[in-house]
Amino acid sequence: MTIKPVFDNLYLIPLDLPQEGFHHFLCAWLYKDDHTVILVDPGPRSTMPALLQALEEMKIRHIDHILLTHIHLDHAGGLGLLLDRYPDAKAICHPKGIPHLLKPARLWEASKKVLYETAIIYGEPAPVAEKNLDSRYDISAGDSTVAVYETPGHAPHHLCYRIGDMLFTGEAAGIFYPMEKDLYLRIAAPPGFELGDYRKSLGLLRNVDASVLCFSHYGLSFEIEKILHLASAQTELWTTVIERCSALESPLFEEKVFDALLAVDPGLSCFHQLPEDVKKRETYFLGNSFRGFRIVLNKKEDS
Repeated sequence: MTIKPVFDNLYLIPLDLPQEGFHHFLCAWLYKDDHTVILVDPGPRSTMPALLQALEEMKIRHIDHILLTHIHLDHAGGLGLLLDRYPDAKAICHPKGIPHLLKPARLWEASKKVLYETAIIYGEPAPVAEKNLDSRYDISAGDSTVAVYETPGHAPHHLCYRIGDMLFTGEAAGIFYPMEKDLYLRIAAPPGFELGDYRKSLGLLRNVDASVLCFSHYGLSFEIEKILHLASAQTELWTTVIERCSALESPLFEEKVFDALLAVDPGLSCFHQLPEDVKKRETYFLGNSFRGFRIVLNKKEDS
């Protein structure tokens, strides 16, 4: 495993899966200084061996806080196993997420219905003990304080965190793929996605004083203003295009949306430059998001 130092106190831990396209897709972030150790989004159950190996290589004997941006399987599914190794750690999450971490059976069943084989790839989450969970937002991190922001939209229990000038966005600003001369960015709109909340959360993040965005999918960028502006513009583009394509009532809805967005969405402009396996992965997840977005727009029309 290649642990990637970003700054003296920040490390990106890749959580690659042995499935086609699942490299540069999942990662955990480790922040440590002389006083504290913080892990952001431990990832799914299936990548716990890789994460635990990385933490062992880094000689991490204690974790103070585990910050969960949200409780979806690919972000928090491995938490129970991680706490078996670090039983004194406190996991911070939105209050709405705590019942699903204590008793994850409903989350698991819902995830299988939505993600199918991808849920199986991520693995069934283990229950988390109540003593390890906390929803308070006043978190000290050694010489720094962790700022916590409620950022619903992608999920109603989504949080973002700032440590120093580092902003950990989960999926509040979309899915990122780092490229040498360009960037790829898209919205993730699973069941539970709320368009109005997503817009408001992006507006909130644009007012946060930070100099680097740390994505759970995947990597980081120092171009904060550019990316958050792009994410906001992308939201409006998707709304316009998906509304128009939905009105056509075509059985080729996803294909029509995809073709239309490729022509106008700067976040997707380098899609064809992605590695072939990543293009296959992204085509699958884009289809899911187009359908999720359409559901939200249809609800708006019915209300």
